[in-house]
Amino acid sequence: MSQAVEHPWDEPGFVYESNATPAEVADRLRTGGDVLILTHQKPDGDALGTALGLHRGLRQLGVASRVLLSGPIDANLLSMVGESDLVSRVEQVPETDRPVPGEPDLVAVVDTGAWTQLDPFTDWLRARTERVVGIDHHARGGSVAGMRVVDVRCASATQALVPVLDALGVDLCGDRIAEALFLGLATDTGWFRFSSAGPEVYRLAARLMECGADKDSIYARIEQNATPARFAMLARALGSLTYADHGAVAVMRLGLEDFAETGANMEELAGIVNTPLEIGTVRASVLLTQAEQGRTKMSFRSKPGIDGGSFVDVNELAARFGGGGHVHAAGARQDVGLDEATQRLLEALA
Repeated sequence: MSQAVEHPWDEPGFVYESNATPAEVADRLRTGGDVLILTHQKPDGDALGTALGLHRGLRQLGVASRVLLSGPIDANLLSMVGESDLVSRVEQVPETDRPVPGEPDLVAVVDTGAWTQLDPFTDWLRARTERVVGIDHHARGGSVAGMRVVDVRCASATQALVPVLDALGVDLCGDRIAEALFLGLATDTGWFRFSSAGPEVYRLAARLMECGADKDSIYARIEQNATPARFAMLARALGSLTYADHGAVAVMRLGLEDFAETGANMEELAGIVNTPLEIGTVRASVLLTQAEQGRTKMSFRSKPGIDGGSFVDVNELAARFGGGGHVHAAGARQDVGLDEATQRLLEALA
């Protein structure tokens, strides 16, 4: 699994890195007029936390902004959206030349810079790249944003956003901004369990908690608010558990019948892929999920190396299936059924 492959997030001939400072991005946002905030499809805690943190920070300064989320999102995450937040959401954005209502003066794309993660906004954004600013922490991406801050040292996009908010003069202790930033920081580090949670992460977490972010309340709302249907799916996933690569990789499957019989939805599956990592011999875990005919989602997770040892780079593994993410957490999608997707996975692992 160490063989390098072309990553689907890469854009040939383009180097994905910062081309502006946080202060320069802050100046652009301050004078942006009406700012539309976008993030990747199927937003996770970091995507939502970054979008809300920027939206609330701009609101504090009197800069008009709104957030548009696309694709399904965990209902527990949506509970973090406040009544005063201008957040709209579409399950499936229509394939038109104008997928965004109105014409914003500036677009902020957060927690991604990959064209493939922004469908079906792609064509609309391509015509406006000079009016797009990006704030991201991923190592790969494309020319989505004409001005961007890309800090791969950050464990979350919310961490990358903080210098921009500081340059704007935003008070992190107001308007529930610290709560939104903590959400992204905590969820993208596995609640501070991942190797990405270094000293700077803990320093930022302490700053946000001093500003009122209630870690216990946030954890309870996000991680301890499951439905019976989720536990039914967890039982089925564990019942399907098999092993590959001499027991180093755990593979689980959930199919159409599982959704039909439990009444669960995709949003209720968050975190299930992590469960097999509790097994000492397992280095990586994969959950294959078919919630609709002819399409299978693949979720990948892996453990950090022990005492500097090797680990499974699931970002690279996901790239073989047109996906991506981080070295320890990634995802992909295959437009095939569950059995064929499983077979492709096993062949890749072999």
